[in-house]
Amino acid sequence: MATETQVLNDKEVKDRIKRIAWQIYEEFQDQPAVLLAGIAERGFLLAELLKSELDRIADIEIGICSLQFDKDNPIEDKPILHPSTNLNDKNIVLVDDVLKSGSTLIYGVKYFLDFEIRSMKTVVLVDRNHKRYPVKADFKGLSLSTSLQEHVSVNIESEPYSVEVR
Repeated sequence: MATETQVLNDKEVKDRIKRIAWQIYEEFQDQPAVLLAGIAERGFLLAELLKSELDRIADIEIGICSLQFDKDNPIEDKPILHPSTNLNDKNIVLVDDVLKSGSTLIYGVKYFLDFEIRSMKTVVLVDRNHKRYPVKADFKGLSLSTSLQEHVSVNIESEPYSVEVR
């Protein structure tokens, strides 16, 4: 039977989200707007939590959208941005819950390279440090060294929030 170890409790997850929101604001405070693009599903949930914090602290326009694609077959699956929006000259913050191999994040970044965006940053709540692709998180809540056999579970669907390793 697999054992679970909680590495972030509810308060710690909320504190990390607040800190990331402040980092995003500091990065873009001189810009008119930022678009948070959450990779569906949990990346979008994290983007919603970040938007709530940014709306509270920032005096810039914060937009949000969801980027959906088949994470197991990203080459064959055409990504869908919902709602569809003009991305030209936008500051994009691509958001996902966990960075493991980097494939999900790099295919997400690839989608936005077809547009003339102003800038792009990446956010993850947990960086597992097992990258196979040359992608990094500009803002992260936690760097966590785990074995490849371990699974990181992020609960941000409902409170209390948590991050566990099993």
